[in-house]
Amino acid sequence: MISTLKAPVVKPTKKKANSFQLAALMITIVISLSVISRIALLFKSASTVDFTFLNLIGIFGIGLFYDLINAAYFILPLMFYIWLLPGRIMNKRWHRFMLYGIFFFFTFGLLFNIVSEWFFWDEFSSRFNFIAVDYLVYTNEVIGNIRQSYPVEMIVGVLFVTTIAAIYFLRPVIKNAGRYSLSFKYRSLWMAGYISVLVAFYYLVDNKIKQFSENTYVNELAGNGLYELFAAYLNNELDYAQFYQKIPDVEAFKMIRAQIKTPESHFVNNDPFSIERKIVNPGKEKKMNVVLISVESLSADFLGSFGNTQKITPNLDSLAGHSLLFTNLYATGTRTVRGLEALSVGTPPTPGQSIVRRPKNEGLFSMGRVFEEKGYQSKFIYGGYGYFDNMGYFFDHNNYKVVDRKKIAKKDIAYENIWGVADENLFMLATKEIESTIKAGKPVFAHVMTTSNHRPFTYPNGRIDIPSHTNREGAVKYTDYAIGKFIREASKKPWFKNTLFVIVADHCASSAGKADLPVNKYLIPLLIYSPGNIVPAKMERLMSQIDLGPTILGLLNFSYTSKFFGYDIFKLEEGRERAFISTYQSLGYIRKDTLIILKPQRIANTFMPNFKDGTARETNPNKTLTNEAISWYQTASYQFKNKLMK
Repeated sequence: MISTLKAPVVKPTKKKANSFQLAALMITIVISLSVISRIALLFKSASTVDFTFLNLIGIFGIGLFYDLINAAYFILPLMFYIWLLPGRIMNKRWHRFMLYGIFFFFTFGLLFNIVSEWFFWDEFSSRFNFIAVDYLVYTNEVIGNIRQSYPVEMIVGVLFVTTIAAIYFLRPVIKNAGRYSLSFKYRSLWMAGYISVLVAFYYLVDNKIKQFSENTYVNELAGNGLYELFAAYLNNELDYAQFYQKIPDVEAFKMIRAQIKTPESHFVNNDPFSIERKIVNPGKEKKMNVVLISVESLSADFLGSFGNTQKITPNLDSLAGHSLLFTNLYATGTRTVRGLEALSVGTPPTPGQSIVRRPKNEGLFSMGRVFEEKGYQSKFIYGGYGYFDNMGYFFDHNNYKVVDRKKIAKKDIAYENIWGVADENLFMLATKEIESTIKAGKPVFAHVMTTSNHRPFTYPNGRIDIPSHTNREGAVKYTDYAIGKFIREASKKPWFKNTLFVIVADHCASSAGKADLPVNKYLIPLLIYSPGNIVPAKMERLMSQIDLGPTILGLLNFSYTSKFFGYDIFKLEEGRERAFISTYQSLGYIRKDTLIILKPQRIANTFMPNFKDGTARETNPNKTLTNEAISWYQTASYQFKNKLMK
């Protein structure tokens, strides 16, 4: 019998997983969660996004590109771990649980980031940016604000449980990938290739690719929050000369000297790089006390005087009828430090950090210095701690005495949150400081900075008809209540008749819009109130926040030497008005019905803005106005960099 021999069946061998597949799994997690976050934010912003085919392709196509780059950066610690960990440890059973812990940590962080982005978008209508970088510096205030604004414990608990469930689901994949490690030689080759890709991303890719649409919300959605945070950190200082469109410095200063000259002024020298000039106001100087109240986030459209029908500013609206009301004033920026910069040193907003936050900002020409030279005591009075945003250091080194919440005894605080004491307690402190200065025989210039109109929107109960911690409108109404109470109590004081009360916003409550710089989100109120001294009227001329200081000094008939870039609006000839609006990168210049926007990479665009809804239509370049805009911003940056503001 002949037996037939069967060939043995050879089963195909399964390719072994290797430890670098852990990195591939992490990339998948990062990208998946990024896409989920993008979809959620898209639905959240549905009313403001233009749903065109090209916009959707850009949002998800460019978005996926940034998600991939972000994932490449994100896995860097894991890649080093896989590369350097000896293979014999990778194969240990206990190490499997170490991997579960690593993936739990990173996945929890990613989920927490999604929630953080959601709340950041709710506040600023953008991905993480320059503001988020600043917030990472002041963790006490920011974490306190988050805890007081949101149910943090519940959110963390839900994320914790969700992460456990996700890791349990991914357990087989993690276990399989963690069983086998390549030799150190091959791990090094993988690592070298990865680092090469990372270096290429760093040098060849920036966050400008997402700027493909005229709709700002669309561009933001095409970005990646963690990548934007990284980009903002790298670019928190922007040198105007390096990144923005320029003209020769000599030409820029020649233009600015022509633009900054007003009838009541003359230059003190022929230095082509100097803007120093003598301001001469005829008549007797008025040594009145000046109380400048810069109100946190007070958009013009909160006031009934600007058309609001919610009746949340009854005191300010009443004061407006008895004040000099400015109806066409624009904030220079979107942060408190920008407002303080404009009000104290009167300069256009240079790119990157506010001067308040920059090193070498001591001894600048300031409102504090002018008043000090006139025999006043200048004080910056703040309801929070002065170290926040470097405010205390800045004012203390620029001719102001800093008075903050440390000066208030605990028993005198009716209410406080993480940002500061309630505004009514701030005004009690201000009254005390004003009276102590007057008692010492000096007039006072008091710059008072409020805090209550800020998330978490909390304040003492029983003051207004909107419960604390309800919404922005409640915080606005409470601040309005506190200002009204302060003015009423001041009116009973002997110094009231000789005091100029100036009430202005530091910036608007929101700066987001479809346009890059929506002009309507920079309009702020200004009231100058002093019965018997200021005739009630409306000033409707275009005006910048940097013009307020010179205008106040003009109302007092002060003659002084100035290095301010701002105008006394009452001395400025008709037709020369202009205003500045900005983010930390986009620099806007408003002149009549035109908006010039300067951006990094030497971009300059001309727009016709809609002053009602904030939209803007790009139009043919206006070379004359573009050069004007450049001259203002370029010379301001040059002046600070070369210590000419001192």
